[in-house]
Amino acid sequence: MSTMQQILELARWAPSGDNTQPWRFEILDDSRVVVHGHDTRDYCVYDLDGHPSQMSLGALLETMAIAASTYQLQMRCQRHPDTPDTRPTFSVEFLPAHGMEADPLADSILPRSVQRRPLSRRPLTAAEKTALAAALPQGYRVHWLEGGQRLAAARLMFRNAKLRLTMPEAHQVHRAIIAWDSQFSEDRIPDQALGADAMTTRLMRWVMHDWRRVQFFNTWLAGTLAPRLQMDLIPSLACAAHFVLAAARPPVSIDDYVAAGRAMQRFWLTATAQGLQLQPEMTPLIFSRYVRENRSFSRTPGMRERALALAAQGAHLVGAELWDAAVFMGRIGAGAAARARSLRRPLRELLITPDRGA
Repeated sequence: MSTMQQILELARWAPSGDNTQPWRFEILDDSRVVVHGHDTRDYCVYDLDGHPSQMSLGALLETMAIAASTYQLQMRCQRHPDTPDTRPTFSVEFLPAHGMEADPLADSILPRSVQRRPLSRRPLTAAEKTALAAALPQGYRVHWLEGGQRLAAARLMFRNAKLRLTMPEAHQVHRAIIAWDSQFSEDRIPDQALGADAMTTRLMRWVMHDWRRVQFFNTWLAGTLAPRLQMDLIPSLACAAHFVLAAARPPVSIDDYVAAGRAMQRFWLTATAQGLQLQPEMTPLIFSRYVRENRSFSRTPGMRERALALAAQGAHLVGAELWDAAVFMGRIGAGAAARARSLRRPLRELLITPDRGA
């Protein structure tokens, strides 16, 4: 296997929303590769304007740079300005950098994962928080939600879950991304990684088969209560803290979101290196931008009002200015790594070759 292939073998483990892996690689020679990105905005309500996918591409590029450092190679990257926003494309080149030290975060690329189950409530130490803050590039900051604010964050996530679980647009996404009866999945999220117990998971599978079943359970049998308790409220309380990563100014362009994804990945890998587990909590930020920009996201009456209340709750929690500039949110804490997790497509499926177009 060539050095380029070994770099890409590591890079493909970068995180992406719902394990979509919105990238393909076109190897030009031993030192150059083109990264062909795409997004899921046409069918995923969470991928607003493709920005979450663009953050994933940023995480990929940062992981490529970290992996390259282990071979004493420095990465140079240039986005193609002439490609559509729906398909961001990057030319990447690796240059010899003799004497370059390997980025210590390289050892955290493979073990980094999402942990959706309860974590330790032990507060983060000063050393852990210092390391995490120092991992962020210039222009980014972390805002911690600890102590009493952890309860406020849990309430936010509990209300946010009701929005997600009662709108058909999100139901379509959830049906597509869950791999049932699975501990691992190369292209989706295994049901054993969701954080619900076995009985609730079986019930979710049956209910989610048809939107009419979802409506019936939500209307007459408090259908969202058990999933929200197990997958949102309890984990939100069982952690060291919640956090919000914010840029110096609200992100606007593709490059802003790619840069945010690179910052997110360094923060996440540093958490892994510190022996901490992490779960993203992105949807409150996404729905807040929908309402802030007066964008429609559901045909169901009452959804916009719920999103407005969530946006106000988030702004009250951290301050309106920081909430508008937020690029990533999550919960964090000490704990065991997830026993069930998303894997990745094999590299051979991610390569663009002469007989396989982009």
